[in-house]
Amino acid sequence: MTLSEKFANPAPLGLLGFGLTTVLLNLHNAGLFGLDSMILAMGLAYGGLAQVIVGAMEFRKGNTFGTVAFSSYGLFWWSLVLLLVLPKLTFIAGLSAPSETSMAAYFFMWGLFTFAMYFGTLKTNRTLQFVFLSLTVLFFMLTIRDLTGNPVLFGSVTFNTITGIEGVICGASAVYLAFAEVLNEAHHRTVLPIFPMS
Repeated sequence: MTLSEKFANPAPLGLLGFGLTTVLLNLHNAGLFGLDSMILAMGLAYGGLAQVIVGAMEFRKGNTFGTVAFSSYGLFWWSLVLLLVLPKLTFIAGLSAPSETSMAAYFFMWGLFTFAMYFGTLKTNRTLQFVFLSLTVLFFMLTIRDLTGNPVLFGSVTFNTITGIEGVICGASAVYLAFAEVLNEAHHRTVLPIFPMS
């Protein structure tokens, strides 16, 4: 006699952790509000911890792509928060804030990682492909921003403002995919289309 277990799909939780945190950070980049503890808390908890947990759940399901993606982006959020917080800690002497050049290198490497991961989405669905492709663009835009010193493009609109708008679109696409997966499963039909490849 064998017992079968049915596991819930953890991906929507990871997508929401990534998507909501990305939207909030990029609303800051677009100039709507300053960088404060709200964004740092989201980076630690929902963007970071939730995605690391989801990565472990995807490992249990045998999903290598999900394990690598969710674990990596969860740890990305933790590393980003540490980059912002560590230089401000008084009990660690001599630790300087990252330079624009080092941050450009940081975002560039994450852009390369995301571009490589994009090829793992080619047989899934168009929505997930859009998430990874727009995230690749976002990382490379952040790289350009830090290498160029955030130039003013026209009027008072800076490159960072445009980057923030692109980041909101990227994060919103992940939120859409998460809700599509939840609602489509709950209703046993396509409520929100994700445009599968097969």
